[in-house]
Amino acid sequence: MSTSDGDAACLLDVTALQAALARFAAERDWERFHSPKNLAMALAAEVGELLELFQWQTEAASSELARTPGSARAVRDELADVLLYLVRLADVLGVDLDEACRTKIAANARKYPVERARGRADKYDAI
Repeated sequence: MSTSDGDAACLLDVTALQAALARFAAERDWERFHSPKNLAMALAAEVGELLELFQWQTEAASSELARTPGSARAVRDELADVLLYLVRLADVLGVDLDEACRTKIAANARKYPVERARGRADKYDAI
């Protein structure tokens, strides 16, 4: 993927999801509980639940987890929970996730130039 700071193409449009989550919270009078701290903690908990599905799996088994009938639904549910809390947190904080992603991809492209990073897993300051 080639991207620069000047790229204006939208990579991620979560406005409908943000509206649905805000509506969901409002209907239940949960906005008062959706502080950045609480949402960040809930996000971390959901990431932990996702990690738990992969814990102790071999590399091969972890690659198949989302396609295995016994675990596929759990993987999809935990991925959805992570995304939902992330989008809600960004909305509450007023963070434009599309802009944040475009900026971060551009920064990573500068940080990990293809000619130095291709096929390597070293930490960026070790290459």
